Amino acid sequence: MSELSEELARALGALDTPTVCNALEVVDPNRRARGFNIKPLVCARPALPPVVAFARTARIRAQHRPAKPQDSVGYYTYIAEGGPLPSIAVIQDLDETPGYGALWGEVNTNVHYGLGCKGLVTNGSVRDIPDSAENFQMLAGMINPSHAWVHVVDWGMTVNVHGMECDDGDLVHADMHGACVIPIANAADVVTEADRIMKRERILINAAREPGFNMEKMKKAWAGMAEIH
Repeated sequence: MSELSEELARALGALDTPTVCNALEVVDPNRRARGFNIKPLVCARPALPPVVAFARTARIRAQHRPAKPQDSVGYYTYIAEGGPLPSIAVIQDLDETPGYGALWGEVNTNVHYGLGCKGLVTNGSVRDIPDSAENFQMLAGMINPSHAWVHVVDWGMTVNVHGMECDDGDLVHADMHGACVIPIANAADVVTEADRIMKRERILINAAREPGFNMEKMKKAWAGMAEIH
């Protein structure tokens, strides 16, 4: 776990998650096919800006009545004090039918937001969308009406949410498109590479929007893109 400077956090927050993924592919080619969700997530608040925060990981179940009460004090203490802030909850639903019951709604979004947690990534479900904390982003497997027997099983371990493997304390970038893990050692390089990528793409996009765009003009745009290193 590492701290992130405010300047670097702002720079990452100015990028969308697909651009972060593009930059990671260049900075660390091993990240090209891992570290992000590979199944769709429902975004509760598409208009919110990207979340850049440190993961608080947990696992839940809801389909069956728990054998013992949830350790709420332990779980919320972990959310509040488990590492650097801001945080983002990355929650794996272990049920045979993930999303059977929602942990997230009006109460938990407000409680988590008050404890410094800015959002959620889960393969489970969410509910109470209009009454949830307005600045709390939720990326979930589905929207469902009931909480059923939902309870936190454990926390602070490696989780997997729709193919995105995430450890406690990982740096996560999330927006309306989905989420990805950014190795903290690569964070500054991601910003630098993202700037280069956007400059290259802008050359081609601008050319494509001009009247008379054709293959010759595309080749010229490609040549201009190649000059940006």
